[in-house]
Amino acid sequence: MPMRYILDRERRLVISTASDRLTFAEVMAYRTRLQSDPDFRPEFNELLDGRTVTHLDVTIDEAKEIARRPVFSETSLRAWVASGPAVFGMGRLIATYNEYSETPSQISVFYDLPSALQWLGLEVLPAPIGLKAEDDETAKDDKIP
Repeated sequence: MPMRYILDRERRLVISTASDRLTFAEVMAYRTRLQSDPDFRPEFNELLDGRTVTHLDVTIDEAKEIARRPVFSETSLRAWVASGPAVFGMGRLIATYNEYSETPSQISVFYDLPSALQWLGLEVLPAPIGLKAEDDETAKDDKIP
């Protein structure tokens, strides 16, 4: 699965990971799963770790569609960590389109994880212990308060 996430309700944070070749369909499927998760709140912040993305297969029109379909609220901080210049550039393009959407969230794109964490006001990446992973059936009863 090229995109996965973990919900940290205590920190009001979605920790997402993207890897390998990532397509528009996979991005949209991830967003649908996230919105359907009963523990997700649009007001959460997001850390999207894309350091292992090898190729982002998204057209400019698809980037506009991603940006214009809100998942997160206008108050959400969304930090995206890119694997290289091409992924960084597409992230910035999506962030720019998002700024001009009806319900923009605050997106910043970074090359390194420490800068993204600092921007989100986090000192370290939260440990996955006790966090609810989207594909972990056993974690569904082990929710963070």
